[in-house]
Amino acid sequence: MENKRDLIQHLLDVYVPNPTIPLHFNDPFTLLIAVVLSAQCKDERVNSVTPELFAHAKTPEAMSNLPLHVIENSIRSCGLSNTKARNIRALSKQIATEYNGKVPHSFQELESLPGVGHKTASVVMVQAFHTPAFPVDTHIYRVAKRWGLSQGKTVTAVERDLKQLFPQDKWGKLHLQMILYARSFCPARNHSISRCPICKALT
Repeated sequence: MENKRDLIQHLLDVYVPNPTIPLHFNDPFTLLIAVVLSAQCKDERVNSVTPELFAHAKTPEAMSNLPLHVIENSIRSCGLSNTKARNIRALSKQIATEYNGKVPHSFQELESLPGVGHKTASVVMVQAFHTPAFPVDTHIYRVAKRWGLSQGKTVTAVERDLKQLFPQDKWGKLHLQMILYARSFCPARNHSISRCPICKALT
């Protein structure tokens, strides 16, 4: 397994040497909102709606005071706009009142916010606060199993296996590498081993 891990890490470094998070944000709060919006929505779509939303409000206090319909209209094209708008206003109010307007720095506190699950909390922790975390989305879940890095049947199990396999100081970079690589070379549909350097190397 170590040889496989090292090969995959090497190829990720070759094909995605300097990964950056695809979502546009300015601070922990705008990152949190962008990640909440990204559920079942492409990053490009999120990036197209957040400028209008943040023009209305870009702090927890301001966002919590926005009329719900203003939030909903701004994010409508992201899908699930009713639920996301309610969660965005509610989590903003909780941050404003319980955390003095500052996004909390712990998994437990982040996951207590409306609409914030473990994956969203993990992204915020690693990208905003540089705390070791390994967010597992559908892309990582798919390629981790396809490449034989995990046989886990849940996202939680795959996350645990990847954390055990790779050094902690590589988690933040690696999760972005895997996502960006999966999108470009190892898609869910029309996957071709010949067009995926990692799959090809593992055969």
